Amino acid sequence: MADITRLPFLRHLRGAPTTYVRHVTRGRVRHQGVGLSFWFRPLPAVLSEVPLDDRELPLLFHGRTADFQDVTVQATVTWRVVEPERAAGRLDFGIDPDTGRWRGTPLEQLGGLLTGLAQQHALDLLAGLPLQMAITDGMTLARERLTAGLAADERVTGTGIAVVGVRVVAVRPEPDVERALQTPAREQVQQDADKATFERRALAVERERAIGENELQSQIELAVREERLVAQRGANERRRAEEAAEADRIAAEAEAGRARVIGAAEAEAEAARLAVWRELDQATVLALAARDLAGNLPGIGTLNITPDLLTGTLARLTGEPR
Repeated sequence: MADITRLPFLRHLRGAPTTYVRHVTRGRVRHQGVGLSFWFRPLPAVLSEVPLDDRELPLLFHGRTADFQDVTVQATVTWRVVEPERAAGRLDFGIDPDTGRWRGTPLEQLGGLLTGLAQQHALDLLAGLPLQMAITDGMTLARERLTAGLAADERVTGTGIAVVGVRVVAVRPEPDVERALQTPAREQVQQDADKATFERRALAVERERAIGENELQSQIELAVREERLVAQRGANERRRAEEAAEADRIAAEAEAGRARVIGAAEAEAEAARLAVWRELDQATVLALAARDLAGNLPGIGTLNITPDLLTGTLARLTGEPR
């Protein structure tokens, strides 16, 4: 909207860098262009202001496909005025010289024109598409059709406007039809989820089985090692017992050998003594025996020698017969 300063019998208009302003007095163009600033008299002045910036027009309308299914199309058309002189000649962009406001609703008229044209092109497209294709490829096809149709339409170009771009954000069927169409995909997703759950459970069971087998294998290995340990301990005990028995046997044999040697030596000594005794005469033997006997007898307090004993002893010592 233009900024107008009011003075008595005089006005000053200051435009914007994105608006086209035309000032006509008595059929003659006094000022026209973008970003103008000028003084004018309000009574004879005819002012027009055309915006040149990009504007977006949201669209929402219903259509019917080739298989008689209702769909909703949601789109946005971006447009701007490229020929402001032509637009000002086709639509009423006149503004009040005191307030700077539009006297009419030119933007609404342009919006209605673009909405009707876009809807017509979209409906023609949907009428030749089945529902499935309209849902899957409808956004791309509708965008291409609207862009080409609006750019080539004479009512659009004749008004001095150009379509900058078209966005189609959704082509949706009725809610119950959409739910029915979503059911197979949901079932597939649920099946995939169930499959993943089953596979995860199977993997968990397999892992538990592997863990159980590992534990069992560990127990078996431990039992085998324990059996080997017991066998080794028994073998060690037997070896120690055998070695102890062998040591005792060797000690006994050594003791027996020593006893035999000692016995043999004693026997030889005894035999030698006997041999010596055999070589002695009877008197000597008796004397030695008496000596030994005297050495082993207890103390004698009184000894009585009879004549008979003394006579016999002396006779044996002298060798005379009794």
